[in-house]
Amino acid sequence: MQVQAKSAMKAAGQARPVPVRATAVARPARRSSVQVCNAVYLDFNTKVFNKELVKFANMEEYIIRGGRDKFPKLKEAFSNIKQVGVIGWGSQAPAQAQNLRDSIKEAGLNIPVAIGLRPDSPSWAEAEAVGFSKQDGTLGEVFDVVSKSDLVILLISDAAQAKLYPRLLAAMKPGATLGLSHGFLLGVMKSDGVDFRKDINVVLVAPKGMGPSVRNLYEQGKSVNGAGINCSFAVHQDYTGTAGDVAIGWAIGVGAPFAFPTTLESEYKSDIYGERCILLGAVHGMVEALFRRYTRQGMSDEEAFKQSVESITGPISKTISTKGMLAVYNQLDEAGKKVFQEAYSASFKPAMDICLEIYEDVASGNEIRSVVQAGSRFDRFPMGKIDGTYMWKVGQEVRAKRVEKDIPLNPFTAGVYIATMMATVEVLREKGHCYSEICNESIIEAVDSLNPYMHARGVAFMVDNCSYTARLGSRKWAPRFDYILEQQAFTAIDSKEGVKPEVISKFLQDPVHQALAKCSEMRPPVDISVGGETSSVGVGAGKARTEFRSTVAA
Repeated sequence: MQVQAKSAMKAAGQARPVPVRATAVARPARRSSVQVCNAVYLDFNTKVFNKELVKFANMEEYIIRGGRDKFPKLKEAFSNIKQVGVIGWGSQAPAQAQNLRDSIKEAGLNIPVAIGLRPDSPSWAEAEAVGFSKQDGTLGEVFDVVSKSDLVILLISDAAQAKLYPRLLAAMKPGATLGLSHGFLLGVMKSDGVDFRKDINVVLVAPKGMGPSVRNLYEQGKSVNGAGINCSFAVHQDYTGTAGDVAIGWAIGVGAPFAFPTTLESEYKSDIYGERCILLGAVHGMVEALFRRYTRQGMSDEEAFKQSVESITGPISKTISTKGMLAVYNQLDEAGKKVFQEAYSASFKPAMDICLEIYEDVASGNEIRSVVQAGSRFDRFPMGKIDGTYMWKVGQEVRAKRVEKDIPLNPFTAGVYIATMMATVEVLREKGHCYSEICNESIIEAVDSLNPYMHARGVAFMVDNCSYTARLGSRKWAPRFDYILEQQAFTAIDSKEGVKPEVISKFLQDPVHQALAKCSEMRPPVDISVGGETSSVGVGAGKARTEFRSTVAA
């Protein structure tokens, strides 16, 4: 992966600057985070796929468009791959393994996809239930699968990766490709002072959604040339000269409508950060605070749940998904816009405070260490339930009686939610991330992949179908957002501090709206389908779980 400067020189007719390695991008002296895409765009090499230069607001970026019509190109992209090994069976592995198996078959290739697990893993039976088998060589012991595979996709938990990576790397064939769906391992290895073996490729493909949504939308997209989850991809190490095409082929194979380049470092910072902010932690803490506020104001418990959770997961998310954040604001009447402005004005800075703290904890390595340490305590302190409180019991009753068209768009809830979403956006932009990454990690993943699961069955169904790293982060940071909104945003509103015109003006004119509109142009015309408590749609073996492990998965 390379970065090329994109400057005013080009407009003046001067030659395009010479490519430099991504790791050479300058860092600000007082920040620990790399400035990934500020005034530059990420370029990449591909001999198989067509890259496209797209303008997201004021920034040009290269992307790859996906779709099932690209599957024939997998033959060339995977020309040196005789077996794909998927290691693990957590959130991402069932989806990616099944999607790749289906795409490879549709491309007419004879490349087996094999699952690597511990022989005593409780996931073994789940993998068998969706067609992987020891008898045909597509289900085996972890290190055996690693040693036989030309593309090793490592999807065990982050805590397990931190513990096992020396043995896993040692077991790989020379010239094989290590595939990651999270840059977390790079952070661990940097902390340990070690690097990847030099005789392998190291690539990343990171779907911008939890595993069950990756599988659901892939299956739904079979009739529309692909509906799926956007992916970022990166080439960290290209030993064979083919790593870029392997990574892009993988992204297309798992169903990405479009894929955009990143770096391992940029990905793990934006991903770990985003799931602790608006994607999971912030929205959980926020709805708890809103529910209490509305009941104190005299709403019934059922009405408070509708005006907080249902409003976010229903009309607010659905509007943002297809029309953007401004469309939520613009459909309000004048009184509603005033309420939105007051809520947004009061919430943005407190949310920004927590978001910035989270990013800097991720960038410094503190959050990664926290995840690894928590994993080591699971035998004594497994993760507890998060949907057993009274509020979420009320939610079950509300969902049972739900009439979708009657769900309210509450302007106060919208102001708080969008302010927190924009705070999540602003920190990523301040830290130099590209708009493709910002939009996907802060907005699209929330409304297209995650919130539909909370809409279907509540907060645990959303949070606990994600990775262990995401689940831990949500539990850790949700109370912080709850607290700061209660203590700072809501008190400011109750003190009649009023609208901050400069804050609202900046929101209304923010270039992220243009960037999101460009992403929406590439959005497939399919909404994810997830069944409620009495439905089997989207749940079961290889899909979303309804019972959640509280200790490290195999």
